[in-house]
Amino acid sequence: MPSRTTYTVTGMTCQHCVASVTEELSELDGVTKVAIDLTTGAVTVDSSAQLDPSAVKAAVTEAGYALVS
Repeated sequence: MPSRTTYTVTGMTCQHCVASVTEELSELDGVTKVAIDLTTGAVTVDSSAQLDPSAVKAAVTEAGYALVS
């Protein structure tokens, strides 16, 4: 079942930041689209199934940013 979840990520300040977070999240199994609003830090992830929150957090951390829980 398709899923859309919005997270808040802190520390992003530029398009390079957006690209890094998008790249890491896109590598998660099932992710079909990542949309980021740099101004608010909102990260919307579309996926083919519900994502494991710990996997999302790990991907954001790998990109060098923090996921607000």
